[in-house]
Amino acid sequence: MKQEPLFLAPVFQEKIWGGNKLHTVFGFDLPNDRIGECWAISAHPHGVSTVENGEFAGWKLDKLWQEHQELFGNQTEPVFPLLTKILDAEDDLSVQVHPDDAYGLKHEGELGKTECWYVLDAEPGAEIVYGHHAQTREELKEMIEAGDWDDLLTHVPVKKGDFYYVPSGTIHAIGKGILILETQQSSDTTYRVYDYDRKDDQGQTRELHIQQSIDVTTVPAQTPEVHIQENCQGNSSVVTYLKTDFFNVYEWQVRGRLELKKGAPYTLVTVVDGVGSLLVDEKEYQLTKGTSFILPNAIEKWALLGDMDIIASEPGTKE
Repeated sequence: MKQEPLFLAPVFQEKIWGGNKLHTVFGFDLPNDRIGECWAISAHPHGVSTVENGEFAGWKLDKLWQEHQELFGNQTEPVFPLLTKILDAEDDLSVQVHPDDAYGLKHEGELGKTECWYVLDAEPGAEIVYGHHAQTREELKEMIEAGDWDDLLTHVPVKKGDFYYVPSGTIHAIGKGILILETQQSSDTTYRVYDYDRKDDQGQTRELHIQQSIDVTTVPAQTPEVHIQENCQGNSSVVTYLKTDFFNVYEWQVRGRLELKKGAPYTLVTVVDGVGSLLVDEKEYQLTKGTSFILPNAIEKWALLGDMDIIASEPGTKE
């Protein structure tokens, strides 16, 4: 089989809190100025990526997963397990929480949602909601029902380059003025706890999911430890942010040349800044900001050339 990367066309999602930075920062051609999410690499039914090059040009990623498992190292999961997004929070996202796999599969018929965030940019004063102060589930229920958001929610200031791990059960919200690359399980289940009582264009408030939120929130809140490691290769480097059962996440900082080898059955890649090229079997592919692709199982090694920052992920190894 030819060793060729799979370049993917993104899917855009309009959101009440979205803006136009996916156009102004990444150059994407957007349908309107309320686009909150670019689903860069996705096989989720709510937005499936399409292969743009090579023998599988025109194929949808979900179909490729089902019919050409050799590309992915012959995995046993019924669905492609990961989803990479770029989010433009022109306004605050709702305060929300996601279920774990057991609850998600039982109640929603899909995976739970553990995710992580790499902050691409943040306006001065930008912050996220990350955790809560309730000590018992009863206290959590009482504070939510009383709307005691100031005492319940933990606010954290963020800046460009920050990284956060957001396991299922974590109450969280991305705040206004933040651009984020999110690596997550392939799930679209979100339980809204609070949405600032805002209304959509039809004057309707969005649905809240109070009971589900109380059911799935981790109490007391837990802040996971993240051990970031950097390995230099000349002027370039590989930053390892996270290794979990769900995904491993890296930043490839390319300053000239960076040579890499396969460490998993397949790798998801998104260029978040700069320009350069990918070299596979002496064939060169041009890369620009916003380019996303998958390195399938047959590609054992590759080189990156140029001046680029890249976020890469791969499936985690479940014990």
